[in-house]
Amino acid sequence: MATQARLELRYGINPHQAPAVVLAAGERLPFRVLNGAPSAINILDALFSWNLVRELSEALGLPAAASYKHLSPTGAGLGVPLPDDLRESYFVGEIELSPVATAYARARGADRLCSFGDCVAMSDVVDEAAAALLVQEVSDAVIAPGFEPAALELLKQKKRGNYLVLEADTEVGLPKVERRDLLGVTLEQPLNDARLTIDDLRAGIVTENRELPEETARDLLLATIALKYTQSNSITIASGGQLVGVGCGQQSRIHCVQLAASKGQLWHLRRSPLVQALPFREGISRPERDNAIDLYLRDEMTPKEREAWLTSFSSEPRPFTPEERGAWLAQLWGMSLSSDAFIPFRDTIDRAAAVGVGYVAQTGGSIRDPEVIEAANEYGLLMTCTGVRLFTH
Repeated sequence: MATQARLELRYGINPHQAPAVVLAAGERLPFRVLNGAPSAINILDALFSWNLVRELSEALGLPAAASYKHLSPTGAGLGVPLPDDLRESYFVGEIELSPVATAYARARGADRLCSFGDCVAMSDVVDEAAAALLVQEVSDAVIAPGFEPAALELLKQKKRGNYLVLEADTEVGLPKVERRDLLGVTLEQPLNDARLTIDDLRAGIVTENRELPEETARDLLLATIALKYTQSNSITIASGGQLVGVGCGQQSRIHCVQLAASKGQLWHLRRSPLVQALPFREGISRPERDNAIDLYLRDEMTPKEREAWLTSFSSEPRPFTPEERGAWLAQLWGMSLSSDAFIPFRDTIDRAAAVGVGYVAQTGGSIRDPEVIEAANEYGLLMTCTGVRLFTH
C-alpha cells in the first residue's frame, strides 16, 4: 500500500482553522485517501472508529462495524444475522446481506437519528452488499482495510463524488506512547492497550447470579470494548450482537445511564409493529422518516412540531398509547451494560434494572462496592468487576 507521511486537510476542527495538516508519527500514515478530502474531525473519527472495529473483530472473531460521530460511537455491530423485525426497523427489507453488511446494518440501525452524517468503519473488506446499504444513508466518510472494486465505484458516486473513502493500512501498528499538543503543552502517556477477554469477565463476577451465557458474554465484552473509544463519562448497553444505547460525555454517571437507557428503549420501540406500520407518504427520505419516528415515540410534541410531523404521513398515525408502550418495553430484558469506571451509587443499578438490563460490567474499586453489588443481587443481575478503568478524553 502506497501511503504518505503528511496529508494536508481541508481545515482543522472548524472551517476557520486552516491550514491544517496530519503528520505520521512513524514513516507513514495508517491510512490512505481513496476518494474525497478530509477535515480534522473526519480523521479523528476515522482513527477511533477503525481501531474500535479492529479490536472488536479480533476479540470476538466476527466482522464488526461502527457508526461514529464526534469521537464516540452512535452504534457498533457484529456480523450476527438480523431477525425480521430488525431488518424492517433498519430499512433493510429483503436485501441479501453479507456478514460485513450485516455488521454495518446493526451499527447504523442502533441510533438512526444520531447516525446522520457519520463516519463508518468496517473491520473487513467492504463488499458490494455493504456499499449498497451505505450509499442509501447520509454519511460523511468510511474507513476499512479494503474495498471490492464494485463497492468502491458505488462509494465514489456518493455526495456528488466527494464522499470520503479511507483505506486503513493494517501493517502500521499502534505506537507504545501517544502525545498530544494542546494549548501550548504536550501531554505524553503510554497508549491505552488494555485488552479484556470473556475469561476476564467471567473471572470478575461478584454477584450471587454467576450464569453468563455465551451470547451475553459476547455482548458484555462488545459493550466494554466500545468504552475505550467513547468519550467519558460513558455507559454502553448492548443486546443481540450490537450496541443499542450509548450515554457519553456526561459529568455524572447516572446521566450517562439515563441517556444510554433511553436510547436502548427507543431502539426497542422502533421494532414494534405500530412503528413498522406507520403510514409514511410516498417518496419520503430516510432522514425524514427517522425524524418522524423519533417524534412519534416522544412523550409529547409542540403544536408546531406536530403540524410539521403530520406532513410525513399519508394519513394520521394511530397513537402509541402509554399502556401499549409499557407492555412493549416490558419485553425488554437481558441487555448488557458496561461502565467505563466504577459505579459509585446504586442508582445506576436501579435505573439499569428498570429498563431491562440483566448483566453489568464495571471497573469496581469504589468504597460503595458492597452497596452496589447488593443492589445487583436484589434484582438478580449478574455483575462483573474488571479492575480496569477505560476513560477516554
